[in-house]
Amino acid sequence: MAKSIDVSDLHIYYGDFLAVEGVNLTVKSRSVTAFIGPSGCGKSTMLRSLNRMHEVIPGARVEGKIVVDGQSLYDPSVDPVAVRRQIGMVFQRPNPFPTMSIYDNVLAGSRLNARRLKRSEADAIVESSLRRANLWSEVKDRLGRPGMGLSGGQQQRLCIARAIAVEPEVLLMDEPCSALDPISTSAIEDLIHELKTEYTIVIVTHNMQQAARVSDDTAFFNLKAAGQPGRLVEFNPTRKMFSTPDEPSTEAYISGRFG
Repeated sequence: MAKSIDVSDLHIYYGDFLAVEGVNLTVKSRSVTAFIGPSGCGKSTMLRSLNRMHEVIPGARVEGKIVVDGQSLYDPSVDPVAVRRQIGMVFQRPNPFPTMSIYDNVLAGSRLNARRLKRSEADAIVESSLRRANLWSEVKDRLGRPGMGLSGGQQQRLCIARAIAVEPEVLLMDEPCSALDPISTSAIEDLIHELKTEYTIVIVTHNMQQAARVSDDTAFFNLKAAGQPGRLVEFNPTRKMFSTPDEPSTEAYISGRFG
């Protein structure tokens, strides 16, 4: 069941450096929310804080709250691994596990979760995940071949299949199309549209047209100067953001006058 995410008074630190300051927003369930803004403004840091991935960097920490379905993700009793199972992540560059077949790539997360799967169960998870990632018809006759043998766009859809195989509630995507050609990008965007009927999706993108095409809501991040923390400048429905934004700096960024 897709979940909403409530972020309140969130500050994200790397050691003593305040990277992102004072974010308040609500990501609606079964919708696509885009994070936009110039390089270095904290979009990806913000995204990674939503499933505690930023914590893998030594000294990284947060203050404030992120609540998913009434559960505070940073409560001391919460296991970060459980958070990452609930909130999946797709990275900028496709990263299939190089030594694994297409079949085993899809099952990697399920097996990490220490589940012993019967062959019939495993087959069902692989087929269902690849179908939902719009990849089944292209790979069903070569599931035993290496995932690295696929094209870039197919590899990214394989990574999406791997992410959804563990049945998360939220999918985070960090510039999932930046390394892809236009045809593959279009395929991923179509897939995002389909997946939002089942998942809450948050995507970081540098591509304004992509944000306008795929998202329901948009969050614009910016920073006052180099070395200053990133801040959420504006958060609105995408249609409003791209037609009548509330903040002059949002309009300047979207129209390409800076960034």
